[in-house]
Amino acid sequence: MGGCSNCGNGGGPFTEGRDLVEFVAQAHGGQLRGQSIPGGGLATACQGCGTPFTLATFVGACPRCGGVHAVSPPRCSDPENIQYAGQDYQLPAG
Repeated sequence: MGGCSNCGNGGGPFTEGRDLVEFVAQAHGGQLRGQSIPGGGLATACQGCGTPFTLATFVGACPRCGGVHAVSPPRCSDPENIQYAGQDYQLPAG
């Protein structure tokens, strides 16, 4: 994500938690959030309810509780880098 115009806003691809989720959701005018993660996604468990699922796009939600998770492109090779926005967080429309 080198040269990303959103990296100067205080957030960035290496932030954590809700900050990372919001950064990735808004990066590149919101276009990044629905893009597929290379390799078919990352197997993970919801950090809210523990349900296993695959994060297939850079921003996604748990199929059970709707908990929003994200990973940034420079860190998308390892499920340990997936961040959780927290209970009751909802993505802004976009």
